[in-house]
Amino acid sequence: MTTAADGVRELWHYRELFYFMVWRDVKVRYKQSVLGAAWAVLQPLTTMIIFTLFFNKVVRVQPPDDMPYPIFSYAALVPWTYFSTAISQAGLSLVNNRNLLTKVYFPRVTIPASSAVRGLLDFAIASVLLVGLMVYYQFVPSWELLLWPVLVIPLVMLALGMGMFFAAANVRYRDVQYVLPFLTQLLLFVTPIIFPWSMIPEKWRPILALNPLVGLIEAFRACLVPSRSVDWSLLGVSLLVTSVIFAIGVWYFRRTAREFADIV
Repeated sequence: MTTAADGVRELWHYRELFYFMVWRDVKVRYKQSVLGAAWAVLQPLTTMIIFTLFFNKVVRVQPPDDMPYPIFSYAALVPWTYFSTAISQAGLSLVNNRNLLTKVYFPRVTIPASSAVRGLLDFAIASVLLVGLMVYYQFVPSWELLLWPVLVIPLVMLALGMGMFFAAANVRYRDVQYVLPFLTQLLLFVTPIIFPWSMIPEKWRPILALNPLVGLIEAFRACLVPSRSVDWSLLGVSLLVTSVIFAIGVWYFRRTAREFADIV
């Protein structure tokens, strides 16, 4: 029986191919693009502006800890945008690269993995703008801001685990390409991005906490606020659920990998 460790060793053995596929995806994204890397911040930035105008100015959603709403929403939109883009691209990656699957052998996991890793460049660029927002609003973060890059690790694991599962399922069931946009839209509204976690009634919190994005998004936000500490119990639930999802994704992907070339 193959394990996740076997997959990691195989991926390391083919690391040069993996680096090439990541670089290829980066070049394809920005090839003949007028704005280039600016696209990495346009999506979270424009969404933040819309959320601020409607939910903060009209609906009067107020973030806790006197946090400016643009920083409050943008701090969540940076990891959210990475996640939603990564699972969408990883989930469709095998079908979009069907020609490679039928011509030569290589670890199939490199295809969805390259889609997940490539998005980290956009994440890094968008994070720089977050620093600019904090300077503009004279918002001084806490020392826990050092956790920001550390939290990227479980975020990538979650995106890759779900991406591998949907990529493998999409080879056999093409309905996945229609399910993914609906799923990401649903997750947007059950994750505290528009609204603070404190607005959720107590009775619903244990159920919503099973959404691994909840603890991660809240931890990303808490990194910025001096008066708030990371909710380690909430983050712990997210890390546990993320580990389970990643293990299931690896297991299902490797279980079905031998069939990809035959049915894609």
